[in-house]
Amino acid sequence: MAVSVPGYSPGFRKPPATLRLRRKRARSHGAAAAPGEQPEPAPRRAALAAGLLLRPFPAAGGGGGPPAAARRNPFARLDNRPPASAEPPDGPPRGRQEAQAPFVDSNQENDSLWEEKFPERTDDTELLQTPQVSFSESDTPSSESTELPVDWSIKTRLLFTSSQPFTWADHLKAQEEAQGVIQHCRATEVTLPQSIQDPRLSTQLRCAFQQSLIYWLHPAFPWLPLFPRIGADRRMAGKISPWSNDETLQHILMSDWSVSFTSLYNLLKTKLCPYFYVCTYQFTILFRAAGLAGNDVITALISPTTRGIREAMKNEGIEFSLPLIKENGHEKKKASGTSLGHGEEQVISDEDEDESFSWLEEMGVQDKIKKPDILSIKLRKEKHEVQMDHRPESIVLVKGMNTLTLLNFLINSKSLIASSGPQAGLPPTLLSPVAFRGATMQMLKARSVNVKTQAVSGYKDQFSLEITGPIMPHSLHSVTMLLRSSQNGSFSAGLYTHEPTAVFNICLPVNKVLDKETVLEELANCGLHPKTLDQLSQTPILGKSSLRHVEMNDYVYNWRS
Repeated sequence: MAVSVPGYSPGFRKPPATLRLRRKRARSHGAAAAPGEQPEPAPRRAALAAGLLLRPFPAAGGGGGPPAAARRNPFARLDNRPPASAEPPDGPPRGRQEAQAPFVDSNQENDSLWEEKFPERTDDTELLQTPQVSFSESDTPSSESTELPVDWSIKTRLLFTSSQPFTWADHLKAQEEAQGVIQHCRATEVTLPQSIQDPRLSTQLRCAFQQSLIYWLHPAFPWLPLFPRIGADRRMAGKISPWSNDETLQHILMSDWSVSFTSLYNLLKTKLCPYFYVCTYQFTILFRAAGLAGNDVITALISPTTRGIREAMKNEGIEFSLPLIKENGHEKKKASGTSLGHGEEQVISDEDEDESFSWLEEMGVQDKIKKPDILSIKLRKEKHEVQMDHRPESIVLVKGMNTLTLLNFLINSKSLIASSGPQAGLPPTLLSPVAFRGATMQMLKARSVNVKTQAVSGYKDQFSLEITGPIMPHSLHSVTMLLRSSQNGSFSAGLYTHEPTAVFNICLPVNKVLDKETVLEELANCGLHPKTLDQLSQTPILGKSSLRHVEMNDYVYNWRS
């Protein structure tokens, strides 16, 4: 005798039985309909009557019939096509287009859109196989010119591709390597012909390539990556850092760093060094000599900054400005007031507070209404300053003799060095195109790769040259000049930027237009090629962006930012 169980239904079916029942109903429903057709649901018929473009309704999966079309994603919109792909009036019928184009799943569509918006997520293998890099519509439109615009950002990686091999850049002979080092130390000017027939046999080209890869660094620890410093805690984690808990060793490192920093500034002041970078764990500073970027005095750009750093600089008497904040009308007065003294700003602030509550005294209710405290007023006024912290808009400009005050401030500032974490006790990184006291000569890493890419008639060779490291503006210009000759004026390049330094390309206000010949004559001994120096003396035009893609065809540049 069966025992009744509460909540038990004798008509319960397991999932496999339910699926078999659904298939049986679908087959019986399809047999009742017209042969070869399946009746469409009422909502679909209504959508078609409204003029919406829908994909073919899936046919019933018979045993011997043709395979059914892939099921439509129920979470996608009815029209799964991009708006721009609307059919032209004179286009082919819709059915013919669907027959020609294979079905694309909605997940693949989403992936393709993600890759278009973020091209930097493309894998290295894909970038090696494609000579051109795709960009989204929001990128700056390309421009054509015989010269590239100046780019003051630091690149972390360059990937050049060409139809001609880069084997000339590999396996330099000992004599060629030594000659390249000597040419760099003596600032030898190398002039190459417009086109080199066989680059592998050109010793002059290989030595010049070695010369363009050299840069100078301080401090230098072979086991520790010292660039980039912003966001480098994960890469530095687990590395040996004997100075992290040793105050004596930290003092020695900082003292040695101060000597190197002062040496670099003196070279910059005497126009024997064109520019250099100071890379800390919080911000990056670009020092430029007078005459570069259209400025007639020494300039220092700091990005990104925080309200605490700006307040500390203000308390030290450093006059600075916020170039990007001045553009806004509401904040223009605030930014221009940063160059005032601390006492003058306090007087202006007190006068504003007295005027803001004078109307209460006129009404005779000043004692009945509770006034906000001074701290609340100050926080409300400085709210916009806190909001722009760590953003490109927080870039700070220091000019003239205030850069010397900034030098002393940075040497004595305790916030310049991290107090905890993997970078604790480690002085900032100094990067320079020329030698300075305590510097170590370093080399950018270069390697060539040959791959096969699919073409219409089969496979073709695609050659690439990859350069990694802290690639400064002079190195980028020097390498492109060499490839101009070695690749017969035809190559393309993907440029990867250290994003905190992209804002260094903003156009700064200038007091007067400088004579280019005078600038080149004064900076003739700075160690750079005259053409490179001529490019760096130009006024930046990239704004808060930087070069992302460069292509040369017939010795004409086409670039995107």
